[in-house]
Amino acid sequence: MITKVSSDRQGIQSVEVGFRLLRVLASTNRPMMLRDIAKGAGMPAAKAHRYMVSFMRIGIVEQDASSGRYDLGAYALELGLSGLGRLDPVRLASPILEALCEEIHETVALAVWGTHGATIVRIVDAGGPVTITLRPGTVLSLCKSATGRAFASFYKSPYLKQMLDEELRQESEASKTAITTVRRNLEKQLTEIRGHGIARATGSLTPGINGFSAPVYDHTGSMVAAITSLGSTGEFSVDWDSSVAKAMLHAAQTLSHRLGYGHANS
Repeated sequence: MITKVSSDRQGIQSVEVGFRLLRVLASTNRPMMLRDIAKGAGMPAAKAHRYMVSFMRIGIVEQDASSGRYDLGAYALELGLSGLGRLDPVRLASPILEALCEEIHETVALAVWGTHGATIVRIVDAGGPVTITLRPGTVLSLCKSATGRAFASFYKSPYLKQMLDEELRQESEASKTAITTVRRNLEKQLTEIRGHGIARATGSLTPGINGFSAPVYDHTGSMVAAITSLGSTGEFSVDWDSSVAKAMLHAAQTLSHRLGYGHANS
């Protein structure tokens, strides 16, 4: 759990003031002149210069000798990478899953890509009359489950392609349908999923159970997890613009933001 510092706790004001300069640099993604940094931080250039000298001494800021422009230094990069290395999607997802379950009143789960495929790692049960037979460690079908379809649509891995090919082969044999037809049908579904940014399944894996699954991205823009919701057919709408779908997308976006997604372009 992250503890926020209350406003009445004593700190060092000069540190807080100095970090306003770093925020300006971080938000622009380019080297800046001192006068522009100072203006962005709302302080006189002479005062900003003293802070920048100290920041350069510890390596968190650097200055180009020819242009005089300032930029974040090597130590700022070290801090950023260290922070990113501490981001755990499973840990960060817990409060988001709890809030989502409370909002939509359906069972929700988090899945990651494991050795055997799309794997459930966290579940928040809504406690409804219908029991969802899902447990941590469950590996889900790439073709038939909402979670698997989310990974098949958005996750990049050569191993996923191998697993998907094998699953399609098995489906072709079981249904006695040409594999080209099976593959074409799946690709049509995946194209639709990519267009909406969220996957869905209607009783295709477990009879009587519908599901949505939204991709979660990290700071590199890569999918690292999926947030899934499940409910009984008839009460769980799988319309693309349903309130559940919107809540799912918002939860996935919130977790993605916590993992650094989009920060580089913000």
